[in-house]
Amino acid sequence: MASANIQEIIPKALDATSDPPTLFDGTTRLYTDLLCPYAQRVWITRNVKGLQEEIKLVPIDVQNRPVWYKEKINPANKVPAFEHKNQIKGESLDLIKYIDSNFNGPSLFPNEDEKQEFAKELLAYTDTFNGAVVKLCKSEEGSNGNGAPFDYFETALSKYDDGPFLLGKFSLVDIAYAPFIERFVPYLLEVKNYDSTQGRPKLGAWIDEMNKIEAYNQTKMDPQELLAIHKKIFAA
Repeated sequence: MASANIQEIIPKALDATSDPPTLFDGTTRLYTDLLCPYAQRVWITRNVKGLQEEIKLVPIDVQNRPVWYKEKINPANKVPAFEHKNQIKGESLDLIKYIDSNFNGPSLFPNEDEKQEFAKELLAYTDTFNGAVVKLCKSEEGSNGNGAPFDYFETALSKYDDGPFLLGKFSLVDIAYAPFIERFVPYLLEVKNYDSTQGRPKLGAWIDEMNKIEAYNQTKMDPQELLAIHKKIFAA
């Protein structure tokens, strides 16, 4: 991947005591939360395309977020947000497509019509997938829970044989799912004794291949920290 040898120092998160950056000064900024899976999608895309020096990372402390963030950056008061060419855009799936289309680096969307259509289908399914797995994480059924979303994922991985990823070759679609798989699979195994990869060899292989991508690894947080956070979230 283009960014394999690029290491960066992550800036300190801006909180309620922090001053805002100077907006629209020509700097391209990704406003993010280091623990947010939606924001991580955009962070991964930035890194895979080797844009660490071109797109400045601006972490936001969402537990103590600045008042100016809602007023000046994103009226929805959410991350991610993206400042580019005197505009600020939001929504993670829109942003990963925007960055892929408007910046240099390896293309992350297929050229083939068939794969483009399947990519759209898979991207449209992400919210359904996440919602179904959250229910599984919260359920009392444990290892007997409904694994249908993972079955869907396994079936999707079986469609193309030109690589181990969802469209064969690595793409935005893999990026869209990776932060959630990163959180859900360890949680289900640890807390619910549910091995999402059992009987799903392609899912297991996909996780292994994702973990070889340095640009993705650079965005990961400590697994035990994520596990502790999600134990609180799903127990609520």
